[in-house]
Amino acid sequence: MARVVLFGVMDTAELAHFYLTHDSEHEVVAFTVNREFLKDTEFRGLPLVAFEEVETIYPPQEFKFFAPMTARGMNRNRERIYREAKAKGYELISYVSSKATLFGNPIGENCFILEDNTIQPFTTIGNNVVLWSGNHIGHHGQIKDHVFFTSHVVMSGHCVIESYCFFGVNSTIRDYMTIAEGTFVAMAASITKPTEPWGVYMGNPAEKKSMPSHKIY
Repeated sequence: MARVVLFGVMDTAELAHFYLTHDSEHEVVAFTVNREFLKDTEFRGLPLVAFEEVETIYPPQEFKFFAPMTARGMNRNRERIYREAKAKGYELISYVSSKATLFGNPIGENCFILEDNTIQPFTTIGNNVVLWSGNHIGHHGQIKDHVFFTSHVVMSGHCVIESYCFFGVNSTIRDYMTIAEGTFVAMAASITKPTEPWGVYMGNPAEKKSMPSHKIY
């Protein structure tokens, strides 16, 4: 069991608090956000402190950290907090739902894996990965760091998912695909060929679309 400081006060943090409280051996002891967003001193009945000084109040020798953030900025906002927490000396936990199906899969730090995910044998999960509920993650695959799967995504066998990718609800990836760094796969898109870095893919079969950078999630 670890005593955990949890980053955030929005829906994802509130959900993480619920899951850790009801479906893990860990104890959430406090929340933290950047000082500019610090509007109160409590959240969910627990102390809320500035991230800039969290290590002085909850030292990393005694507490662990969890930052279950959204995919905003193509996962780079979550990556930034993940790296800053590590720089402060924290060990980051991962949460894997007791209602997920795994087969001894290696899973990295700061992962948030919710209920009804099936992760088949011989697939590895990197650091700072979010798998929302109900995904099928095929065998002999690799999901690298800072990736976000929404819900009901199908990743077939022997796929490689490079860092910073995002997959919308009900999207599909055929077997033996390499999904390039920073790929945005839209809702219900079907990937049938390898993608290009930082491309936006829509449709069935999916095609790369031109989209202004400020329109990308």
